[in-house]
Amino acid sequence: MSPDHRDISVVIPTHTERRWQSLVRTVRSARTQRHAPAEVVVVVDHNPALFRRIRRELPGVTVLENAYARGASGTRNTGAFHTGTPLIAFLDDDTVASPDWLGRLKAPFADPAVVGAGGGILPAWSGARPRWMPDELLWTVGVSYTGMPTATAPIRNVWSASMMVRRDAFTAVGGFRTGFGKLGDRNRPEDTELCLRMSAAGGGHWMYVPGALIDHEVPTERSTFRFLMRRCYAEGRGKVQMARLLPRVQKLGVERDYVRRILPRAVVRGLVAAGNGRGATHALQAVTVVAAVAAAGVGGGLETLAELMHTDFGDNRS
Repeated sequence: MSPDHRDISVVIPTHTERRWQSLVRTVRSARTQRHAPAEVVVVVDHNPALFRRIRRELPGVTVLENAYARGASGTRNTGAFHTGTPLIAFLDDDTVASPDWLGRLKAPFADPAVVGAGGGILPAWSGARPRWMPDELLWTVGVSYTGMPTATAPIRNVWSASMMVRRDAFTAVGGFRTGFGKLGDRNRPEDTELCLRMSAAGGGHWMYVPGALIDHEVPTERSTFRFLMRRCYAEGRGKVQMARLLPRVQKLGVERDYVRRILPRAVVRGLVAAGNGRGATHALQAVTVVAAVAAAGVGGGLETLAELMHTDFGDNRS
């Protein structure tokens, strides 16, 4: 292991004992980086028993309790604001970072205009990968998908499961938006919202480093078609909710390009392959894309309708 460079801290949020073995693996992968972190901080989301267990059984890490309301955003902020390094990296508690993850993710920060970076995320399936899952929809299980850059390149946003931020840019916007994000079954894109605010505040940009790899566990319950539909529906609602928080000049162009360009290509490819006699799997994947777009559309439509009804109701009361 290289000497401790003292310039990066790693923050790992956690909330449940059910992920204990996964958390142990995540912590081990963070502590054994070739570019050694100055500190590994594990933050527990309102679970005193888990907090005590980590303090007892995981020596060598800093353990904190979430100082904010329950949720991933406050948990990450607690750890980030505790650290004192110029760069802060985030890992989820069900990931395993490759040994050169930190070093590769740090490289783009040689450019002072870079406010943050994210790395490539590979799926670690608990069972077999579903035949009907196309590469374009792998984002639904939290991993890199077809349509993302294949070499280091600027990108609008990255995921907090594998993220590094410049401290001053992160603190200048107040970190993740507490009260907005992942909590229970609610899934709102707090990482995308953070990326947009950080870029807008300082005029900087984000970089995607596909070679900075982590493995992200995909449990069996997330490998079902039902989960996919729920995830797409929640994404549709979450993006509409996020759009309310953004200035009008910040449009969701990336999402529109994905729906208009990437997904239609997946459908055509699947149908052509199926028509050429290369099996039913391609046809299933094409149908899955159509269903996913529909589910996201329903979620976004209902959220928009709810907003309109709320606005009209408020207007009628005034």
